[in-house]
Amino acid sequence: MQDKLHPTVKFAYGAGVMGGAMTTNILAFFALFFLTNVAGLDPALAGSVLLVGNIWDAFNDPLIGTLSDRCDRFLPPNIIHRWGKRYPWMLAGGISLGIAFFLVWFIPPFEKDWQMFAYYSFVAILFFSAYTSVMLPASALAPELTRDYDERTSLMSFRSAFSIGGGMCGLLLAKSIFAVMATGPERYLVLGAIGGMFAIVPTYFSIWGTYPRFQKVRYQQPPQDAKRLPFKQQVKTILSNRPYLLVIGIYLCSWLAAQLTASILPYFVVNWMKLSENHLVQAAIAVQGTALAAVFGWSVIGRRFGKKIVYLLGVPLWLIAQVGLLLLQPDSVGWMYFFAVMVGIGLSTAYLVPWSMFPDVVDYDELLTGERREGIFYGFTVFLEKLGTAIALFLVGRILAIAGFISIPRGETAPPPQPESAMLAIRLIISPLPAILLIFGLILAYFYPISREVYQEIYLKLMARRRGEEREWDLGSWDSGIGRRKRKRKS
Repeated sequence: MQDKLHPTVKFAYGAGVMGGAMTTNILAFFALFFLTNVAGLDPALAGSVLLVGNIWDAFNDPLIGTLSDRCDRFLPPNIIHRWGKRYPWMLAGGISLGIAFFLVWFIPPFEKDWQMFAYYSFVAILFFSAYTSVMLPASALAPELTRDYDERTSLMSFRSAFSIGGGMCGLLLAKSIFAVMATGPERYLVLGAIGGMFAIVPTYFSIWGTYPRFQKVRYQQPPQDAKRLPFKQQVKTILSNRPYLLVIGIYLCSWLAAQLTASILPYFVVNWMKLSENHLVQAAIAVQGTALAAVFGWSVIGRRFGKKIVYLLGVPLWLIAQVGLLLLQPDSVGWMYFFAVMVGIGLSTAYLVPWSMFPDVVDYDELLTGERREGIFYGFTVFLEKLGTAIALFLVGRILAIAGFISIPRGETAPPPQPESAMLAIRLIISPLPAILLIFGLILAYFYPISREVYQEIYLKLMARRRGEEREWDLGSWDSGIGRRKRKRKS
């Protein structure tokens, strides 16, 4: 099948995730640390803030996904005709994302912990609402831009590169600010202001660069008159889609492993390794920089051998490095950076592979149901991602609190001595827990069934249906990856 995308379209599509990646990467590495060591919240309370924000994020994802699929019901027809279902959300959410990110790092003049908790919980809800309004519709554009199996892998390599690059830009920004402003809460406020401004621009650049391709593809595809399924039936259909369940399992295992590592890394570097925050940023940049360099190489391998093989080759390297972190001693700084590079090589496959599989799963669902539901698929995926992240980060805060971790009192900068129980908890969170998740991800990837050959058959069946050659498909039983076909020819 030939459905080639111009490099500028791929570049613009990838750039759309840069603002979201920059802000969430900074939050992943610094949010919990900021709340305990700068804002002065108890670790359990700080973890509860992240729990509130991520649970809200989990529930607003399927909501916005469903609304973006059905926004033709409540937006004026002229807006839908001009902008489609995804772009209105991106247009409205771009500026809100930058403003909300700035507010995350503002320390309000409250004296009571419950007031601080209420403020940061409200800001977290505001931030994640804006983030979802931009990132979820942007992600759902991928199946609407191309239907070519290999072009989707290439498109996702640009998305992965900009996602990693955006995360790196956030870390480089933090490194630059921390180098100029060595101490004090003001440096985080500056980080929020500059990071918020940089988060706004990529969203509108992506709209500008992908919109012509979107219009071209939309007018090439015939309108679909398939009956809309009720919401509960949509959920039932999605959860009965075996490839989708495997993909979200792969994605969640990788994502949660990365999030656990990022959230505990500041404590590992500062409290266990006895290094400055500057080393934290450098280690994170080593991870992200290696991942950025590796992602296009993995894309080439994926085009030759398939997406699943890429994941099965890359993640074991990440797994070895994750186990190695448990063995690090405070004087093993060189080994820390070595393991950071290994993590980056494997992490790049987790950025690339699951997201390149999702469009194939969406097409398979269309073959099953006759419906195009990109928004609901991506919405449920991110719902599960954020729900898992919320629980994981809440547990990190609770584990640190139970282990006796001592927060830095508000207004002070020097970290207090930590008990041995807290140091052990930090090491366990950064190594065994992510390693177990990665092992589960490898098992699920082994059973993923949609290869290039299987997808080509799915694609041909979809094209035949659209030409009116076939009216009904029954793919209930799985056979060689796509199911046994029974069809009724048009009478």
